[in-house]
Formats: sequence, structure tokens, C-alpha cells
Amino acid sequence: MKRLLLYIYMVCLPLLAAAQKNVVDEVIWVVGDEPILLSDVEEARISAELSGQPVTNPYCTIPEQLAVRKLFLHQAAIDSVTVSEGDIIRGVDARINEYISVYGSREAVEQAAQKSIRQLRETFKRMYREENMVEEVKSNLTSKISATPAEVREFFKNTPTDSLPFIPTQVEVQIITSQPKVSRQEVERVEARLRDFAQSVNSGESDFSTLAKLYSEDGSARMGGELGYTGRNMWVPEFANVAFSLNDPKKVSKIVRTEFGFHIIQLIDKRGDKVNVRHILLKPQIEEAEFERGIARLDSIADDIRAERFTFDAAAYALSDDKDTRNNHGLMANVIQETRTISSRFQMKDLPQDVAKVVDTLQVGQVSRAFRMTNQKGQTVCAIVRLKSRIDGHHANMTEDFQVLRDQVIAKRREEKINNWIKEKVNSTYVRISPDWRNCDFKYEGWVKTN
Repeated sequence: MKRLLLYIYMVCLPLLAAAQKNVVDEVIWVVGDEPILLSDVEEARISAELSGQPVTNPYCTIPEQLAVRKLFLHQAAIDSVTVSEGDIIRGVDARINEYISVYGSREAVEQAAQKSIRQLRETFKRMYREENMVEEVKSNLTSKISATPAEVREFFKNTPTDSLPFIPTQVEVQIITSQPKVSRQEVERVEARLRDFAQSVNSGESDFSTLAKLYSEDGSARMGGELGYTGRNMWVPEFANVAFSLNDPKKVSKIVRTEFGFHIIQLIDKRGDKVNVRHILLKPQIEEAEFERGIARLDSIADDIRAERFTFDAAAYALSDDKDTRNNHGLMANVIQETRTISSRFQMKDLPQDVAKVVDTLQVGQVSRAFRMTNQKGQTVCAIVRLKSRIDGHHANMTEDFQVLRDQVIAKRREEKINNWIKEKVNSTYVRISPDWRNCDFKYEGWVKTN
């Protein structure tokens, strides 16, 4: 499905460009001091139609949507909302890489889009930045909204069963991992290579960004290793401590070891409490024998658990290399971005793919054989899992789904808060709509000013 949407979007780009060329452009709305152009509306309309999601009454709905977006962006400017350039760059790189994987090469992407990769990257950067700024404003507006247990019970009591959310089958999974060890020889090889890079840059023989493009194993390699202006808490401590200690843009840092691999860092600029650096990341290679040892070790642990020599909980605490789960009996945590909450329950689609394949074969209480998986840091590790529980699909109830019901109450209140904010902003913001675009049944009242 993702590849289909990517394909549709890439097909849209040249058609959108052609459509805009054929439109006699005009300013149809002004919100504050920001114009909305006819070409903006046409671009959004064609994009929606080609993606299979046409907008009802587009010449009324789309201008209003664009106007609401401008209200949020204006508020973001007032609140001095900033977005991590590093996050934007990583998001844009990920999207460009997806296009390249679909089309096979950078050249094929450029041909399909009728834009250069550089132009696409700039388009996506603007899009990501605006989306993130809008979401940050919404987050600030609703950050203090909550719901008490009594309020959740009242919501449940007053909602017909058929109207309650349907909860698909969920599972709770415990995990123990074994991180294969990197040989001393491999560490020395990687460190020697990074020292060579650093010496070459410090002596003026090579350019850091060129070396990053050629050799770095991080997604930022395409940008010459540049991460953009980033706050300290956006990086792992080992990396942040060195990055923020740099003062001379002409000098390369010492080698930094993190959970992602080995880095060298070069300062670009400092701005307030943020710093912009570029880096080169090298990941040491792990010998196959280390993976085999990890698999054998975990299979032995699993056999002991099945023989009841000790419990999975105890083994996770004492033997797992996964620091995120070992202090919680090995229980995997599902971070739900939409509600910014953490749950122990997963729908199968939300589990890491390698884990889901194994869990799908287990009965409740059963421990798997050892297998390899890719963790959230992109590392290949060995693992065993235990299916702690399975909850079949059902309409939400207070016994098993309190958090889901609470999230729904909070989501409803957030929506009300945002809608009320929009109504207030519409009434207090200068808006001018061309006469031919006023005869609409808008979602929010007050766009058409009477005086």
C-alpha cells in the first residue's frame, strides 16, 4: 500500500505542475497577510483525486482547509515554534530513499517527478516543517487536557456498545535479547579508518562532507553528514556531549562510540542552545559465529525456562541485553504516537515484523526458539520471546480497555479545544475572500466578514 501511495504521489507531481501552468492564477483568499492562490487549491484538488481521495465540494472545502493551516502557522510564528532541522532532514531523506527504492535510481525519480532531487528535497523540507509546526501548536493547545477515571466511566456508561471503539486482537509479548559481540580486531579496524579520515580533514587533504557522502553509514550521508540545528536532548548522551563541546569548525572530534556505531564529528555552527554538526558513522561488522553463539545461548535459556528452572521474568532481568525491557520483566512497550501514551499491548501489525512472525506461531505462555531480529536502533540481535497474553477482538470495556476509553475521551476534548480555538481565530483574524468564493457552507462561521 505504501508503495502504491508513493507511486501515486510521484505521478501527481508532473501533472500538478502542468495543471498550475494552465491555471490563470489569482489570489482568492487572504488570511492575515497570507494569500491563498487558485493554483494552491488546484494542486490540492488534483493531488486528492489522483490519490483516490477526492474532496467533496473542493472549491469550498480546500480553501478553508488552507486557511485553517495558515492560522496555525501564524500562531507558530507568534509562539516562536521551532522544528528540529535534524528531524526534518532525516524525514526527507527517508522519503527520498523510498522513492529511489520504488523507481530504482535517482535519475528515474527525477524523470518521473520532472524535478531534481534537490528540488524535491526542498519541497519536502517545507512540507515537513509546516506539518511539524502545525502539530506543535496543536500539542501546546491541548497539553493540559486529561480525563479522570470517573469521567471515563461516565463516557462508557453513556455510550452504546456498538458505538464504542472495536479493539482488534492484541498481544502482550516478553522478550530477551542477546547482542552479538564485536571483535577487538574489528573495533580497531573501524577506529583506524576513522582516525585516517580525521587526519585527512585536519590536514586539509580532504573535505569532511565529501568523506561523509562516500563512506558514512548514516542516512545523513546524502547531506554530507549534516544533521541540522539540533538540541542536546535529541541525541544520545555520548554523541551530544562531544558535539556540544566542539568549538573549532576546522577540527574533527575524537572518535565517539554510541549504540549506533563509531562516529567522528565536525562542528558547523552554534545557535543558542542548538548546534549544527556533520558526522561520519561506521558500523563494525559482526562475525557469523557470534550470531550462532547468541542463538545457542538463548535456546539454552529458553530450554531452562520451559523446564521451570527459572521464570522468563527472572531471566529477562538477569540475562537480557535489552535495557529498555529487562527491568520490566522483559515486557515490550508499545509507544502510541497519536496519544503519546505507552501500553504493553500490541496489535500484530504494530509489533516489529521479525517478532510478529514468531508470535503468530505461539500459544499463550509459550516461549519461542531463538531467532534474529532488527531492533529499533537498526541493529541485528538474537532474541527469544514469550507470548504473555492474547486478547481477542472486542468492543472496548472498562475492565480491559480503560486506557483506550480514556484516550478517546481525551481525543474528543482535544478536538473540541482545537475547534474552539479555530473559531476564535477566525473571528479575530483579518480575512478577505473574493466574491466568487464566498457562497459556501463553511465548517467554521465568520470567514465572510460583514463589515
